[in-house]
Amino acid sequence: MPTLTPPRPGFSFPRKQTLTYTVDWRVFPAGTAVLHFEDTGDQERITANADTIGAINLLFHVSDRFQSTFDREKGCTTEFDKQTIEGRRQVNSTLKLDYPNSKSILDEKNMVTGKTKHVETPVPGCLTDLLSGVYYASSQPMEVGKSFALPVADPLRPVLVTMKVEGREEIKTPLGVFKTIRVQPTADAGVVKNRGNIWIWYTDDDRHLPVQMRARLFWGTITFRLTANENK
Repeated sequence: MPTLTPPRPGFSFPRKQTLTYTVDWRVFPAGTAVLHFEDTGDQERITANADTIGAINLLFHVSDRFQSTFDREKGCTTEFDKQTIEGRRQVNSTLKLDYPNSKSILDEKNMVTGKTKHVETPVPGCLTDLLSGVYYASSQPMEVGKSFALPVADPLRPVLVTMKVEGREEIKTPLGVFKTIRVQPTADAGVVKNRGNIWIWYTDDDRHLPVQMRARLFWGTITFRLTANENK
């Protein structure tokens, strides 16, 4: 498996930025997602909060917290933390990437049952993760008709995600109208494969800002639309 390709020359990750998305399930407002980027020296930290709202919240309550830390120059994820509350399920986990010893280390605890899990998995080299990978892709060249690969850390084994650059499309979000490049992530295993069909619309400029994301699942379609982009 190849290791992560460094960012393209001239690209820089935000020193400080907050992105807010509305989340719709089919045609119904379902929740909000807020992502914050913070420069911590030679590391970039992304924190994400996702919460259900309204009637969806009464049917199935979701309150998820994610945090990813990666090397700003190379993109290598060093740690990926999750605190998930989804219905009655409550799980906290930490995935650490120990590159000197070529392994990932997962520690997970079910907050309802108290059951714990510890898994160590060999890794081939520099990897991204499911959260930062969406935004790390912005650092790669995007040419319609071509693809690029993102090796992603997974608790069981690293997964190679292929980012297919499908075409250009004009997208309207609550923040405005954007000229975008549509990209479809695919994989033969792992959570990307299990999430059905996924598309991400990145702005057709040097930033490649993800302004819309969509997952088509067997129980319906979820769409994230950018509503705010603040430098704070």
